[in-house]
Amino acid sequence: MSEEIGSIDDVQALLARENYVCGRALATVVFLALRLGRPLFLEGEAGVGKTEIAKAISAALGRRLIRLQCYEGLDAASAVYEWNFPEQMIAIRTAEAAGGADRDALKDELFTEDYLIERPLLQAMRPQVEGPPVLLIDELDRTDEPFEAFLLEALSDFQVTIPELGTVKAPHPPIVILTSNRTREVHDALKRRCLYHWVDYPGFDREIEILEARAPEAAAALSREVVAFVQRLRTEDLFKKPGVAETIDWAKCLLALDVMELSPEVIADTLGAILKYQDDIQRIQGSEAKRILDEVRAELAPA
Repeated sequence: MSEEIGSIDDVQALLARENYVCGRALATVVFLALRLGRPLFLEGEAGVGKTEIAKAISAALGRRLIRLQCYEGLDAASAVYEWNFPEQMIAIRTAEAAGGADRDALKDELFTEDYLIERPLLQAMRPQVEGPPVLLIDELDRTDEPFEAFLLEALSDFQVTIPELGTVKAPHPPIVILTSNRTREVHDALKRRCLYHWVDYPGFDREIEILEARAPEAAAALSREVVAFVQRLRTEDLFKKPGVAETIDWAKCLLALDVMELSPEVIADTLGAILKYQDDIQRIQGSEAKRILDEVRAELAPA
């Protein structure tokens, strides 16, 4: 990968072409992950752009994106492979109907690549025409510790084992990006094998840049109001603070409604684009929304 990206500036330029606005600290750790072939572990609140950076890297490098969406109860078999049991049963019935089927020969035929369903980890170990894929292991904190232990082994040697077929080793390691919303702590042993970066909420100017890249149709004045309002919401006592993804969604909703500037009425009608819990919406509706909007406008007013 190093021949394609020669510097931190190259990382920022490539990601910018995919409309991903990247600060230098994040660009540096991405550059090092690509140059050294190390997995990249990104932690941060939901909606700050952790998943999007994997998509942007995939698009920028022209590599396949393979996503493993984590969930509670995910096990190694579900992440690596499974056998196509319906097709195997059809093959067994067909052999029985034909008569004289050799059981040992049939068993060998049933457990071949023809009946193998590849899941994300196995897919990532396979050679790809365009080069090593981007393997996104998303929301790792949702899984259990046994899966973490398995993942530790798989990412150490970039190989997985299928008992019936043997070991599959990646000819070239995939570009691995792991994300966590920190609903629980991920084990240190896994973190130590990765380059780590905390993806925080962006500052005002950075979030304006992001909004300009993702919703360029929005007028500058509206963008400033939207970003300032969302950033002020993040200081409120909310169950779930809005991320950058919600900022972008809200701006697009306002554009769809032909809104030119914020008002308490517009905010009340569209709060569902930025707040995802009814308790939070009730807290901000009405006089609270007007108070925050007044404060935002006072801050944005020219001195």
